[in-house]
Amino acid sequence: MKDGFRTAVQYIKPQGPLNLFARLISPNPRTPYVPESKYPSIDPTAFIGPFASVIGDVTIGANVFVAPTASIRADEGTPFWIGSRTNIQDGVILHGLEEEYVTVNGKRYSIYISGQVTCGHGAIVHGPCFLGEKVFVGFQSLVFGAEVGEGSFISNHAVVTGGVRLASNRFVPPGAVIDSQQKADRLPETPIDKKRFAKEVQRVNQAFPASYHSLFGDQRCSCGLAMGREP
Repeated sequence: MKDGFRTAVQYIKPQGPLNLFARLISPNPRTPYVPESKYPSIDPTAFIGPFASVIGDVTIGANVFVAPTASIRADEGTPFWIGSRTNIQDGVILHGLEEEYVTVNGKRYSIYISGQVTCGHGAIVHGPCFLGEKVFVGFQSLVFGAEVGEGSFISNHAVVTGGVRLASNRFVPPGAVIDSQQKADRLPETPIDKKRFAKEVQRVNQAFPASYHSLFGDQRCSCGLAMGREP
């Protein structure tokens, strides 16, 4: 078995550097609750990283960065929208509940993520859910069944759920559980230092799509098999 594996690797190895990664970009399966199978719509300037999955009726806008191991799965709750210049970091999970929606501009979505949003490492965004422009969702936090206003900052390990609506520019402290509208209404405004941090994260991540496209080149199949370019 080892010899066979070694032979296979030698067979595909080209001259020069090789960048290999696997990813899944796929239509959703047909089920009793999602009878129509739809393929993702991904802007060519967006980058979908190694070992990431994008499944079903998902629209991904310009210059979006989807990092390795992110799971964007519109196979139950559907559709999803991810606005331009948003970054979905490593290990983020996007999923939604059947027949539960938020409404944006007269259209229903399981998950709607506006532009310039950060979903930090390991976060879970579970529909029905709306994230406004420039929202920051911190590491290993959970947003489920909630609407989060523009410029809000959800800190690491926090939970926002229970059908709450956060006004614009709200700050959720680390580890907080915001599961009632009363708690949501008492949240303070986002501090200046958190706004600066979110802006810096955006600056860094908005450079990634073009850089990774340049690294992996144009010769790629849908699974992600890529030939690196000479430095």
